[in-house]
Amino acid sequence: MENTAKLHSLSLAHGRAWLMAAIFVAGNIVLPQLCHLLPKGGLILLPIYFFTLVASYKYGLWVGLATALLSPVANHLLFAMPAAGALAPILVKSVALAFAASYAAKWAGKVSLLAIVSAVLAYQIVGTGAEWAMEGTLSTAIGDFRLGVPGLLMQVFGGWLVLRALQKV
Repeated sequence: MENTAKLHSLSLAHGRAWLMAAIFVAGNIVLPQLCHLLPKGGLILLPIYFFTLVASYKYGLWVGLATALLSPVANHLLFAMPAAGALAPILVKSVALAFAASYAAKWAGKVSLLAIVSAVLAYQIVGTGAEWAMEGTLSTAIGDFRLGVPGLLMQVFGGWLVLRALQKV
């Protein structure tokens, strides 16, 4: 199988960009609801970031940013999850992920496990620093690394699988 992928950089001036963002936001609404059926499912599986990763990697920064900003806000308004106090750190991490994943895709030029790992690590490091600055405690800031390892692995390997499936689209 050929190791190339159609990676796009859609501008928000195009209707297709908003359509793709809406699809990924919907995914970022449904997946967290499913994960929250498990005890601490949101904290362990980190589902709010999954489709932001895919959107940013596949369709570029602008679709990724729209997904990153609209997903947590929509979830908060619809379900009060994330809670208001957690919204700012989640938005910072989501935006950092959009930048990291779109850059990683551009750098790799293909669906690359190494690029996805790099994007996930980059947004977590930036997000942890920002959350530490906002919350004032390192123990809160490293929560994704303490509890969220399954979610980080789901982002890396699940994201890679979804991106591979979308490779020719």
